[in-house]
Amino acid sequence: MTASAPLLGHTLGDPAGVGPEITLKALAEPEVRRAARNVILGDAAIVERTAADLGLDLKIRRVTDPADVPTPDGTNVVYALHVGDAGPVEPGVVHERHGRAAVAAVGAACALAVEGRLDGIVTAPLNKEAIKAAGSPYPGHTEMLAELLGVGRGDVVTVFVLDRLRIFFLTRHLPLARAIAELSVEQVRDGLVRTDELLGELGFTDPTVALAALNPHAGENGLLGGEENAILGPAVEAARAAGVNAVGPVPADAVFHQARHGKYDGVVSLYHDQGHIAAKTLDFFGTVSCTLGLPVLRTSVDHGTAFDIAGQGIADPGGQVRAVLLAAELAPRVLDVRGRRPAR
Repeated sequence: MTASAPLLGHTLGDPAGVGPEITLKALAEPEVRRAARNVILGDAAIVERTAADLGLDLKIRRVTDPADVPTPDGTNVVYALHVGDAGPVEPGVVHERHGRAAVAAVGAACALAVEGRLDGIVTAPLNKEAIKAAGSPYPGHTEMLAELLGVGRGDVVTVFVLDRLRIFFLTRHLPLARAIAELSVEQVRDGLVRTDELLGELGFTDPTVALAALNPHAGENGLLGGEENAILGPAVEAARAAGVNAVGPVPADAVFHQARHGKYDGVVSLYHDQGHIAAKTLDFFGTVSCTLGLPVLRTSVDHGTAFDIAGQGIADPGGQVRAVLLAAELAPRVLDVRGRRPAR
């Protein structure tokens, strides 16, 4: 690995969840440490304690500036930049101070990214109840990152990546009834156009974008629901008129399988659980969530804090490993598209 290895900031997420565990376990993998310059942002005492409790063969070294993280050299050193005091941590328990620490880490990562001192961000899961108790106005990472990085929420898109399957989400943290009620031709068309643009940023030329249907059998020409004829079909035609190679609406029970086997380059999911169920059923721990449209790439696992197993040392780090490796691969491309210089 050369000096061009991207500099990635890792936020610990909620300290009472599995975030610290999967972060340290991932960074214990030599492949991960070789792929990028990595710095953990969070309570450094938790980093040190977690590594010790898990018996990981790692040396934790505190830094005050991400620039102090050297080019990967094959050593077992992991770097931590202390941000936020989480206080005593009881695994699996929601607490305001845990939410405050998680938010502080994300805030620090965003500030460093704005200054050009990070090339990408890898986040561990936070707890929405805890961050709300801490006074955060954001329902989740995506909205928080958009605000702190100065990007309109409508310009930010979440995409799940699993092998050849790429799922883009038209809506995120909305109740299902509201997500359906707010569907419009313009909204869906814009989502298809944005997906096409973002696939281009990822290196695709003239990608095929499939729109998942809402109703069973894509509505059976109005017999099982009218949204396909009234909204989704016209949106696909409008996107095609705008130059997007869009198809659909495709029945949701088939489209994700077809995309995974290469028929489509991307699938637009209409609501949160439509795409989440598909990806997590295929590979719960292997799916990586990417946030595109930000100044830098953000990746994360697709699961939550797993309070039920927190503190037991049994969390699977596979998704976190993939999240770091994908960030290392794609972060330089995103910087190039944005016209940003890599961090030094």
